[in-house]
Amino acid sequence: MIERYSDHAANERPFLAWVRTAISIMAFGFLVEKFDLFLEIASKSLAGRPLSVSGHATGNVAGLILIALGGATMILATIRYRKTARDIDSADVRPGSGARLDVALAAMLVLLGAALFVYLVYTVVV
Repeated sequence: MIERYSDHAANERPFLAWVRTAISIMAFGFLVEKFDLFLEIASKSLAGRPLSVSGHATGNVAGLILIALGGATMILATIRYRKTARDIDSADVRPGSGARLDVALAAMLVLLGAALFVYLVYTVVV
């Protein structure tokens, strides 16, 4: 039997949730990057005007940033999981890691989401 098994199992659940979140962020980044192709095809058939080059570049950059943020989330989740596993096995009492990185990552995702919203509104209206 693994010593402190329930603590290690409790550590694994948020790690797996972070991994699923990172995969979702990366998949969304891929979708955003390929969404410009859909906009280009739709603009030709519906409005008869091509997608601007700057708009195409904006979508590509936003998609790549989301893919990179997903990768960073995966790395941070792994680091936090390993640190917590070491803390569980340690006899010393240690303070919690805090949530500054979580809040910073969430803030970056919110800002990128807002930028994508403005970009899509601009693409549809203009």
